[in-house]
Amino acid sequence: MSFGIKPLGSRVVIKKLEAEEKTASGIVLPGSAQEKPQIAEVLAVGPGTQDDPMELKVGDKVIFSPYGGTEIKYGGEEVVVMNHRDILAVVE
Repeated sequence: MSFGIKPLGSRVVIKKLEAEEKTASGIVLPGSAQEKPQIAEVLAVGPGTQDDPMELKVGDKVIFSPYGGTEIKYGGEEVVVMNHRDILAVVE
């Protein structure tokens, strides 16, 4: 599946997953009380470089650094383009 953005080098395109709107006990949180999500889905990956090979693939769920990347709007969706070194872990 082609997303329409092809990242260069060691960059990835991710889409943040929505924050939980309810607590485990069922309390509904207003928007201001919700945590910013730091889990995302990888939509596209670059080829990597010889010195920095790509370790991610499309569809991976990842935890990312909240201060990394550039947020853009593309095709009506908000996505983030970031270096794959700003990805902290893959969620299994």
